[in-house]
Amino acid sequence: MSVEVKQLFDHIWQNYLQVTPSAEKIHQLLGSGSDVINDHVAYRTFNHEKVNIEKLAQHLLALGYKEGGEYHFEAKKLYAKHFEHEDDTLPKVFISELLVEEFSPQAQAIINKVVDHIDASLVATPALLYSGRNWPLSYDEYQTLLAESEYAAWLSAWGYRANHFTVSINYLENFDDIEQVNQCLKDAGYALNASGGEIKGGADVKLEQSSTMADKAKVEFSDQAIEIPSCFYEFAKRYPLANGKLYTGFVAASADKIFESTNSKS
Repeated sequence: MSVEVKQLFDHIWQNYLQVTPSAEKIHQLLGSGSDVINDHVAYRTFNHEKVNIEKLAQHLLALGYKEGGEYHFEAKKLYAKHFEHEDDTLPKVFISELLVEEFSPQAQAIINKVVDHIDASLVATPALLYSGRNWPLSYDEYQTLLAESEYAAWLSAWGYRANHFTVSINYLENFDDIEQVNQCLKDAGYALNASGGEIKGGADVKLEQSSTMADKAKVEFSDQAIEIPSCFYEFAKRYPLANGKLYTGFVAASADKIFESTNSKS
């Protein structure tokens, strides 16, 4: 692993831990003190030319990542791509973007105001990926977005940070399957995302996933501070293809349910 890649993911991890304290405990729980391999890291953005998938991905491509698959989420009005590195111990990066034009004029106005506040010079640096929120947002604006899109509300409140990290079950020393991981988490008191079942996918689609429900953390809105869902931890087991190599893509139907780990109404 190059120094640049390690430094980038260290920054992203530390930024994520600031609002996801459970992640460090889960990391210890599953890794038993050893480091864990992350299957992937996920990001949310808007399909605005200034901050679209390509703008985030440029920092990964510069480090040797290559584009993998693309995915459509019609109900949630999202488009996504994933990026992967030839070193399969490096996390894949799943970047989704909100199709802003498909929302109400009120929601679009708030989102456009958010994007206007983002400094283009920041977008041009890898620091964007752990920069958090760099714009004013009122609690009313958050609620307006939440009424139309939990995704838009979350992104506007938290900004650019990993929405989740994902433990690779394939690399864990003390667990063989996702059922064991889920049971360990529940025994330790963690709530799992049950949307579509606790386990999303299966061996038939070469990928099984589960996730905790997001932690809650305080957001400083422009008019008040409120505790809302922050980030979560995901767990993934991949299965081999006919050529013996592990499947590296994603399953849209499963990812659709994983997005709901940050739902405030859950």
